[in-house]
Amino acid sequence: MGFNTSTGLGGSFSLTPMPSPTVSDNNYLDLANTANQGWAQQYLPELYAEEVERYGNRTIGGFLQMVGAEMPMESDQVVWSEQNRLHIAYKSSGAAGSATSIEVEAKANSTISLGSSNTNSLRVGNTVLVTDAATGLKTVQCYVSTSTGVASDAGTVDATLLPYKFASLSTAGFVDNEQLNIFVYGSEFAKGSASMAGELKPQFQKYDNRPIIIKDHFKISGSDTAQIGWVETTDESGQTGYSWYLKAAGETRLRFEDYLETSMVESVKGIPGTSVADTAIADSGDSFGTEGLFAAIETRGNVFEDLASLGDFDLLLKNLDKQGAIEENMLYTNRSLALTLDDMVAGLNSNYQGGASFGVFQNDADMALNLGFSAFRRGSYDFYKSDWKYLNDAAARGGFGDVSGCLIPAGTSTVYDQSLGKNMNRPFLHVRYRASQTDDRRLKSWVTGSVGSASYTGDDVMEVHYLSERCLVVQGANNFVMLKES
Repeated sequence: MGFNTSTGLGGSFSLTPMPSPTVSDNNYLDLANTANQGWAQQYLPELYAEEVERYGNRTIGGFLQMVGAEMPMESDQVVWSEQNRLHIAYKSSGAAGSATSIEVEAKANSTISLGSSNTNSLRVGNTVLVTDAATGLKTVQCYVSTSTGVASDAGTVDATLLPYKFASLSTAGFVDNEQLNIFVYGSEFAKGSASMAGELKPQFQKYDNRPIIIKDHFKISGSDTAQIGWVETTDESGQTGYSWYLKAAGETRLRFEDYLETSMVESVKGIPGTSVADTAIADSGDSFGTEGLFAAIETRGNVFEDLASLGDFDLLLKNLDKQGAIEENMLYTNRSLALTLDDMVAGLNSNYQGGASFGVFQNDADMALNLGFSAFRRGSYDFYKSDWKYLNDAAARGGFGDVSGCLIPAGTSTVYDQSLGKNMNRPFLHVRYRASQTDDRRLKSWVTGSVGSASYTGDDVMEVHYLSERCLVVQGANNFVMLKES
């Protein structure tokens, strides 16, 4: 602080009070400039009590609430089974001579090998459709005359296929070790013949997941709670009011609720002994981690890279035809893919004009433009498109940019529930949390310390604890598609 000497009077200058609060060159103290030069600060600063929401709604949760449900469970594990395909088909999947390929030994007896990694489900009397895997242009119907009934080593005879219109597979145009696709379409037997030998038993396809424990907490000393500084705040749920230290506790809860969802999306299962986190999370010999949405889709579902055109989208539909062919599907996308889909659909609109689709006010181009699409139909499928904030937020997956969206089937699936012992209709995507008659661990919170009525410890603090134990169940993952950037 110093005397104002801007009038040139130097140290002999004295302050002259003014009868009214008017700034002049000889009645104010410069509070910011010790060199006696600057501007007047005799008035209090203008204080904005409201907190500025510069990032808007900061929560990234809500996705699972839209596409799934939450159900209690009492065990350490949730187990379910899913149906396998009803019909028998073999599709060539390896190079000629490999154990995982389906090969033809194009000799006079038309023998084939399914490879040692495949189970031979062909039975004598079956009628099959055989085509070359390379082009699909060579097609022939055959009768299964012999079959070992079990898998054998690669290169040995698993079955003999007799073409109806040719003497052998070789005369039908197939060459030695050529890759084949085979589909069983029926059977044929002579009059008075015995029944078909052998039977087909459905494979029990079992899946499981385990809940993980998620924790967080907020802590403040008792002394700091006595220093109150009020700030007007508005939280993500729209509640407005004046807060002090509990604002941080409220944000901790919001962050924890986001973690409940992002953990279900990003988590993966671990293998004991391969991670330094093993002994810290689980007992020796136990597994840890849980299978999240992305891990389930990458393991049991479909991954499509660089969706950029209608042709790419049609390839995706063809793959859906090979799976459950579920008519209604949800598309959750980031901003880049959402714009790509808008452009793709707009280009097919009957009112397409110069790159814009006129979608409101009776499609009048002079009144308004609707450049976005929330739903569209392609082929026999309906798609409902929505932005997924998690894929756009710079502090979340949006900061990486590798995942651009997910396609999730709507409706429910029928599965066998091991706990209840019967078939149940469940949403394809749902959360199971630990709960019993005595304890509900869906979302627990409790307060300890010396502040207020909390007195469970002798510490002069206030601690707010949060805990949840849950896992995600992804049923029918073969109907899910992860859309990625290469």
